[in-house]
Amino acid sequence: MRLRVYKRKVLLLALVVLVAACALWTGGRQRKAEAVVREAAATVRPGQGPGPAVNESRADVPGSPGPDNRTLTYRALVYQLNFDQVVRNGLGSVPGTRAAAATAAVGYDLVMVVQVHDRPEHLQLLVESLRRARGLQRLLLIFSHDLWSPRINRIVDGVDFCSVLQIFFPFSLQLYPGEFPGHDPRDCPRDVGRPAAVQMGCNNAQYPDSFGHYREAHFCQTKHHWWWKLHFVWDKVKALQDYKGLVLFIEEDHYLAPDFYHVLKAMWSLKTENCPDCDILSLGTYARVGDYGDKSNKVEVKTWRSTEHNMGMAMDRATYQKLIECTDAFCKYDDYNWDWTLQHLTVSCLPRYWKVMVCEAPRIFHSGDCGMHHKKACAPSVEISKIDRILSNNAQHLFPETMTISKVYPLGAITPHVKNGGWGDIRDHELCASYRRLQ
Repeated sequence: MRLRVYKRKVLLLALVVLVAACALWTGGRQRKAEAVVREAAATVRPGQGPGPAVNESRADVPGSPGPDNRTLTYRALVYQLNFDQVVRNGLGSVPGTRAAAATAAVGYDLVMVVQVHDRPEHLQLLVESLRRARGLQRLLLIFSHDLWSPRINRIVDGVDFCSVLQIFFPFSLQLYPGEFPGHDPRDCPRDVGRPAAVQMGCNNAQYPDSFGHYREAHFCQTKHHWWWKLHFVWDKVKALQDYKGLVLFIEEDHYLAPDFYHVLKAMWSLKTENCPDCDILSLGTYARVGDYGDKSNKVEVKTWRSTEHNMGMAMDRATYQKLIECTDAFCKYDDYNWDWTLQHLTVSCLPRYWKVMVCEAPRIFHSGDCGMHHKKACAPSVEISKIDRILSNNAQHLFPETMTISKVYPLGAITPHVKNGGWGDIRDHELCASYRRLQ
């Protein structure tokens, strides 16, 4: 009997040591990787990156030089961090801890995914809006990056109010600065025209877009990132293997009301009880509402429209599963905008038009018209002051006890008015379709 007890104690001790060793090894590797990456990123001057920002093609270039050591280091560390998936701050942060046990017992209430490029001012304001929100203790906040940036990393490191995971788009321009899916100098110039491109013998001469233009890598990246992120979060994030709730997709230039989480949970309950066939929950449109008085607790149900409902989109796994069945249609549609491509899918591939439940009084806002589609300088603080004024004036109407459906509109086809092009290259089609098979 004493021998059996002794063996049991030895086995338990060995198990504890093994768990602790695994935790230390994983955490140590993560910290080492982050330190190396931050050191490499710090050597890049502000505004400078490993590759060109615009297409600069030369048909007489015999071949692209191989990636330099820094680029190879970036690639390896992105792969490693996407594989390790260390979650910071409480729930699930270290395997074997009481926090991890709590995660196994109750899981996350909500997953939020932020697509991040290179607008730290906007991202800082988004994080500040999240810090003021209530009830985020069981939120998993995922930042999906397509650029290493010490400044952006510091902003993410400052999130201490919920669980955080950083993932990295592994085919970014920064990781492939002189070759596809970045800009290969042997690629065709945007406006060269097909006959001249064929004569030049540039890489993609046979694949202009619907308007006769050739790909611009910095425009293509956003659609690639969005589709990769969608797959990676639902199918590859280990912490979400058994997750059955909502994933809320937002971007770095969005800003959230203090009660967004409260309202979204109420909408989820309303969907379950009254609108089980609603495909998307939306926290609001771009239209500003000055008085929340009779709108704060109301939602509408209507046909999803990309120009109105692409901000603060929440979906469950059932909607995602229908969407991935349209991978081929998404990846071959000649429009570099992910949201206009989704609009095309609603009338060409999905089982039916998307039905969206959307707040009448927005809980999400756009913090400024600058970035990929706008040339003017960013001044998000000016826009945020206007938003904060609206929220302050309507503070008494936030956190409604219940949400109700005020109106249900008949569904109807909403077809994109025109393809925007920029997505004619067969290499983009094939890479986009490959994400389901990758890491």
